[in-house]
Amino acid sequence: MNMLSISHERILRAKISYTPRHVSLEAVATLLAGEDVVPNVGDLVLARVEKIGQHAGLELTNGRRASLFTGDEIVVCYGNRYAPDQFEAEVPHDLAPCHLVAAGGIAARALSWHANMKSPTVIVPVGLLADVNGQRINLSGAAVAKPGHPRPLPYTVAVVGTAMNAGKTTTAANLIRGLTNAGLKVGAAKVTGTGSGKDVWFMGDAGARLALDFTDAGFPSTFRTTAAEVEGILATLTGHLAKAGMDVIVLEVADGLYQAETAALLDSPVFARTVNEVIFAAGDAMGAAAGVEWLRRKGLPVLAVSGLLTASPLAITEAANATGLPVFDKKMLRDAAIATELGMYSRIALSA
Repeated sequence: MNMLSISHERILRAKISYTPRHVSLEAVATLLAGEDVVPNVGDLVLARVEKIGQHAGLELTNGRRASLFTGDEIVVCYGNRYAPDQFEAEVPHDLAPCHLVAAGGIAARALSWHANMKSPTVIVPVGLLADVNGQRINLSGAAVAKPGHPRPLPYTVAVVGTAMNAGKTTTAANLIRGLTNAGLKVGAAKVTGTGSGKDVWFMGDAGARLALDFTDAGFPSTFRTTAAEVEGILATLTGHLAKAGMDVIVLEVADGLYQAETAALLDSPVFARTVNEVIFAAGDAMGAAAGVEWLRRKGLPVLAVSGLLTASPLAITEAANATGLPVFDKKMLRDAAIATELGMYSRIALSA
């Protein structure tokens, strides 16, 4: 292993991505390089952009998406990725050239990708970021502390769905807007997924007083995490939202019911104890019916259906008939009346 000195000025000239935004780079003094260096999930790496592919931009710490050019140096995190509509990728076993597999700043070796995707952007690691003693800088070191004195959680609604791009984030954001319009203090969290600021910023723009995600808990993504780790993320994020004095928490669980980490979380007694209601997002009525039935078998309280299917009046009717549940489109979700429609005030009082 080679331990190379690096100036703070060089780090600041690099494009620093969203995922490690909470990591203080003041301590960076060396780079770890060499054939025997094996990266770990969450390790920060300085890399050079070798060839532009699918991801031609990088989400920066301030939210701006910066264009990438060949030769740019970037600071990203090693992490795994599971995205059926984009990439499947894993942390490599060396510092050989790999890929930028998420605009939020995830370095990994792409294993497969959707036919609509371009080849992944190729990056060449320069070295892992480390301090003066050669200790690696890892995202876990910037994780928010677990709340020391657990307090009762506010009323909590989880949005889950059939698959990636089923309309989960849009459902969550519009629900946040409606509850905010009703005068409630809303907190939000994305519990699983791949590091990217897009969904968190969307929920914040919708009115969430505080919006968090799993990167705040020290994880660049949740693919290949253990069930206990995902439960810990859920407890940490909801605990911080409770401590911040929220009236309501809106959670988003990424991907679909068949994704391993999502399925394990939804099958967890921790999830069942945390969540008061579930809204299910789907792209069509058959997906809604199958998903609602899946959740009901798990004993989870499904409140309503939403998602992409609400673009079609006919699909709304089909889903309502198939599930026996109300179906809320975006306009209905963001109306202040949604709080009354869902019986939110009385339920919040009961959960307090």
